[in-house]
Amino acid sequence: MPETKKIPVAQASKDYAKIRLTGSKPRKRSHANAEIVIGCVLLGIIALMVIFAPLLTSYDPTHQSLREAMLGSSPEHLLGTDQYGRDIWARLLYGGRIDLFVAIMAVLTPLVIGTILGAVAGYFDGIVPTVIMRLADLVSSFPFYVLVIVLVFVLGNGGTSIFIAISAVSWVPYTRISRGETLILRDREFIASCKASGFSDIWVLFRHVIPNIASQGIVYAMSDIVMNLGIIVTLSYFGLGIVPPTPDWGQMMNDGQQFLAAGVYSLTVIPTIVIILISLALSFIGDGLANVLKVRR
Repeated sequence: MPETKKIPVAQASKDYAKIRLTGSKPRKRSHANAEIVIGCVLLGIIALMVIFAPLLTSYDPTHQSLREAMLGSSPEHLLGTDQYGRDIWARLLYGGRIDLFVAIMAVLTPLVIGTILGAVAGYFDGIVPTVIMRLADLVSSFPFYVLVIVLVFVLGNGGTSIFIAISAVSWVPYTRISRGETLILRDREFIASCKASGFSDIWVLFRHVIPNIASQGIVYAMSDIVMNLGIIVTLSYFGLGIVPPTPDWGQMMNDGQQFLAAGVYSLTVIPTIVIILISLALSFIGDGLANVLKVRR
C-alpha cells in the first residue's frame, strides 16, 4: 500500500488560515460591515441634524408670518415657507426630533419587555409561560394598525398616546422571537452547567440567556423603527398624531398636499425624502447585523 503523506500541524494551520482568508465568509462579513457603516453614517448625519437643530436654523418652527407665506428657497429660508409663513427647514428639523424620538422609544420599550417575557416563557414551564403566550396570541389576533389607531383614538392625540399605543402592541413579535431562541438555548451544556453549579434560574436567565438571545430582537428592531415612523407620520397625516402647531413630518405632508396641483412640492416631497433616507439607513444596518450574526452562528 502506498504510504499516506502526513502534513505537519503547522502547515495544516497555515493552509486553513489561507482558506479562511480567501473563503466566502470573510467577504460576507466585510460586505455586512460595509452595510452597517453606510447605514450608521447616513442615520448619524440625520440624527445630528435634528439634535443640533438650534445651531442649523434660527427660526422658530411654530412662528407664523402671513406676509412671508409660500416663499420659495432663499438665503433667509433655505427650503422656503409654508402657507402660514413658517420656515420649512426649521419645521423639518424640529419635526424630526419628535418623530424619531417617539419612534425609537416605541421600539426600545417593547424590545425590553418582549425580550424578558419571551425569555421567561421559553425558559420556564407552567402557568406563567402559558399566560404570556396566550396574551400574545390575543393581541396578535387584532390587525396591528387598527389596534394602534383605536388606542390612539381612545387615549387622545399626542406623542405620549402614540408611544403607549405602539408599545402596547409591538411587544408581541419580540416575545415570540426571544421565546424561540430561549427554547433552543436552554438545553445547551453551559446552561446545564450553571444549574448544576447551584445558580438560581433568575440568575441564569438574566446573566446567560437574555444576553445571548437579545441580538435577534435588535436586528428586528431596525425594521420596527421604520414601521413605527410610518405609523407616526400616517397618524399625524390623518390628524390623529402630534397636536398642531408642534412640527411633525406627517402634518407637513398633509399641509402640502393641497398645493401639489399648483406645482409646490417642497412641503410634501422633502419630508418624504427624509423618511425614505432614514428607512434606507435602518435597512442597511438591519441587513448588516443579520449577516454578521449569521456568519458568527
